[in-house]
Amino acid sequence: MRRMKHIIPLSLTLMTLLFSACNKEDEYFDAKYQSVPITVKQIYLEDYESSVPDRPVTFARLGQMIRIEGSGLFGMKKVFINGYETYFNRAYVTDNSMLISLNLNTPVADAEPEDRDIIRLVKEGASLDYEFTIRASSPTVSRISNTLPQAGELVTVYGTGLHETSKVLLPGGTVITDGIVSDEEGKWYSFTMPSGVSVGGSLLSEGANGQASSPGYFNYADCIVLDFDGRGNQGFWDWTPTGSMIDDTDLSEDPTQSGRGLCVQIVPQRLLDAGGIQPGKPRAAECWTAGEGNDGDWSWMFSYIPANTPLTDVALQFDVLVPGTWTATGQIQVSLFNNFNFGGIGSDDDGPNNQVAFYVPYIVDGAMEPFSAPAWQTVTIPFSQFNKYATAISNKETVTFQNVVDDRNAATYKNFGIGFANTDFTLEGVEVKATTFATDVYLDNWRIVPCKSVVISDYPEDDEEVAD
Repeated sequence: MRRMKHIIPLSLTLMTLLFSACNKEDEYFDAKYQSVPITVKQIYLEDYESSVPDRPVTFARLGQMIRIEGSGLFGMKKVFINGYETYFNRAYVTDNSMLISLNLNTPVADAEPEDRDIIRLVKEGASLDYEFTIRASSPTVSRISNTLPQAGELVTVYGTGLHETSKVLLPGGTVITDGIVSDEEGKWYSFTMPSGVSVGGSLLSEGANGQASSPGYFNYADCIVLDFDGRGNQGFWDWTPTGSMIDDTDLSEDPTQSGRGLCVQIVPQRLLDAGGIQPGKPRAAECWTAGEGNDGDWSWMFSYIPANTPLTDVALQFDVLVPGTWTATGQIQVSLFNNFNFGGIGSDDDGPNNQVAFYVPYIVDGAMEPFSAPAWQTVTIPFSQFNKYATAISNKETVTFQNVVDDRNAATYKNFGIGFANTDFTLEGVEVKATTFATDVYLDNWRIVPCKSVVISDYPEDDEEVAD
């Protein structure tokens, strides 16, 4: 479809010059117009980038421009939207039409009840309250606290514009309307995971600002790498009672008794009981997959996540549980295959062309904050954040999920591993001087997931346009 462009008529441009000064003697302020009744026939969304640049609508969002069509509009003195006095240029007002931009400062969820979703048009001798839905910017989902929850576990969805979420649609069609709690600032909502949900995909919610969708990773278990309960195979060798290798005897039952089964304590209890991990210790603990068959060649995942998927849109996820507090020391290193020494950040492993990533939850936005996760939380690391692929992307190279699979298949040892190091390092400008580590940190459900952000268009037909 050829995209049309909305062009303001030359006559309106001339009117702008004509009415640039506010002169009480102008015809616009003539008393004969001030008592003419005001009517509104329809409100239109003005968007020259859309296939319908002058679209009849039943709602509009802050920052958008609307056109009011009706009668008795000439001579308009003031416009209030949700109680907020809104500027308009009277050069774009005729008796039957006027243009208004919805100011970003207009209150929405916090508007007074009597003002909410009301456009109030005021002249000296006439006024009109017109009901029209005003929404904030399109809601978004940035992350989900627990993307692979057990029935009965609390799920918190974070994002923007999530005010008054009233309905959640889970993959597979399960609808939740009861027990939803929403943040007054629209930054999150939460619900309890019901039983019987076996399908993975995007989570869809509806609230005051419309629909929001998560990436397609909610309840997504098609590409499990290792869950310690039969999906994927753990690999281990050269195990000793004081060594770093984690075997199947080191596994733990889920401390929360949620029903998820076995998990791995990334620093095994036997090492914590022996005094913890001393400062300056690389390769303190390590857990691997077997690296053979499907554990080695991940091309079987292409039927779920296409090989050409950009690495910004595919991620590693795992779940973490920290019943106590983790702060000030230690780090988790993720290695795509068995060619690294779990030396941690700043070591030889941390080279720009190495297939590794790191997880340090107690450093947030350049500051050190104690981290606690008394309930299972999901960690999402897009493959675009693994060193080698981040370097390629910064060099404007195209990297896809095929590159991840190829790199693993080219490796001599195809074991995928997550390990722990307790060394000094600097991250986001924060210097960490290692101290003795003695914290319980549990991991579970290592998996590959799609993570492309989903934006729901108010007018989906625009997504099918073809630009000039």
